[in-house]
Amino acid sequence: MTLIIVLMFVAAYLLIATGHFTGVNKAAIAMFLGTAGWVVYVCYGTDFVMQQHPADYLEYLSGRTPNSETVKYFICENVFLKYVGKAAAIVMFLLATMSIIELLNNNGCFDFISEWIRTRNSKRLLWTITLATFIISANLDNLTTTTMMLVIMNNVLQSGRQRMLVGSAIVLAATCGGCFTVIGDPVGLILWGDGVVTASHFSAYMLLPALIAWIVPTMLINRELPDRLDTEWIASPYRGDDTRLNRWQRLVMLFVGIGGLWFIPTFHNITKLSPFLGALCVLSVLWLVNEAFNRRLMNADQMAQRRIPRALQYGTIQQILFVMGIMMGMGVMLETGVLGDIGIWLAETFHNNWLLGIGAGLLSAVADSFTVGLTHIMLYPLAESGEMAVNGAYWMIMVFSTAVGGCLLCVGSVSGVALMKMEHVRLGWYLRHLTSKVAVGWLLGLAVLWAELHLL
Repeated sequence: MTLIIVLMFVAAYLLIATGHFTGVNKAAIAMFLGTAGWVVYVCYGTDFVMQQHPADYLEYLSGRTPNSETVKYFICENVFLKYVGKAAAIVMFLLATMSIIELLNNNGCFDFISEWIRTRNSKRLLWTITLATFIISANLDNLTTTTMMLVIMNNVLQSGRQRMLVGSAIVLAATCGGCFTVIGDPVGLILWGDGVVTASHFSAYMLLPALIAWIVPTMLINRELPDRLDTEWIASPYRGDDTRLNRWQRLVMLFVGIGGLWFIPTFHNITKLSPFLGALCVLSVLWLVNEAFNRRLMNADQMAQRRIPRALQYGTIQQILFVMGIMMGMGVMLETGVLGDIGIWLAETFHNNWLLGIGAGLLSAVADSFTVGLTHIMLYPLAESGEMAVNGAYWMIMVFSTAVGGCLLCVGSVSGVALMKMEHVRLGWYLRHLTSKVAVGWLLGLAVLWAELHLL
């Protein structure tokens, strides 16, 4: 049964990695892996439980005669629900942040970005829009941030090639911005929620590598753009027809939303409660502010128009289901003991976490970066000392390498896939024009991270 579960996991990995060519929905693959894996596990639950949890199971029996029913109840209550809880915490956080950015976007709070980048100068437009993306994605979901910024860019730039280049820079900025904070990337969020890293230490070490991985490729991309861009500036849709918020009200909502997210690490440190609870608190406050500012509009039964394409809104739901399925699937793999054996083999074979990090980054280029990152952080338990202790080097290497490595090929990150759908970017074009640039920034960022960890 362990072999069957492993083969299911390998098949899911291959289908996810080749999803761009086969058209198979990776969220469906992840959900099937997460459900079918646990069904197989339960069918032979006694063997797995006696191998992994013998003492806990005997204590659970309390002198009762073991049978198939008791072992199933034990798996459900003491093994399965633990992984469901971890997955649900990440999903709830993503749902809250996606809802926050949707509220802000529907009320025109990000119109300031369009005003800020109002220029035909390629250098100014590229750096302002990517800087805004970098900052926003550090606090919000990468996919939602990328989608929003791509919509803004699409409404401004007229040339398809220019949109592909600037869109690629936006994807990279969102990825790098997300990986330097514990709430900007799902893998970092998992590590933070499990107490493996602390927010301030993590960001202090990851900020400079993330900046390098974003700035260097963006400089190279800028060289391929003409001095003057083909732009068309349309009037903002928020002038009283679909929202009645004035500028200061939009600023208040933006402050509540983004400022509230900045407070989540402090909330977690004070209460020790899961970060998603802080995100839900921010969402509830923002929701109340939204209803207070738009009470007349709501009473008139008029709602703000959504500017994000519905196909990509559906994509965010798929991302939530994908994360849930992968985390459940990884949980059953961990319970079989196979991941621990793979971790031991890798440690004995390579003896170097930096080589593992480079390998993980290259694998993220063809497979989903979240799947690869989650796999690598679940290979090893938290140690008392060394590179796998709390705030150890291994965890930061994996978060950075898998996140940025996912941008080497556009199919490796969910944000990259969104770019391919919106701007019809071909894999061959991305490989010729972007892969080498991203690789330079990724390797330089790894070098900076190595220097920080060994010299500071």
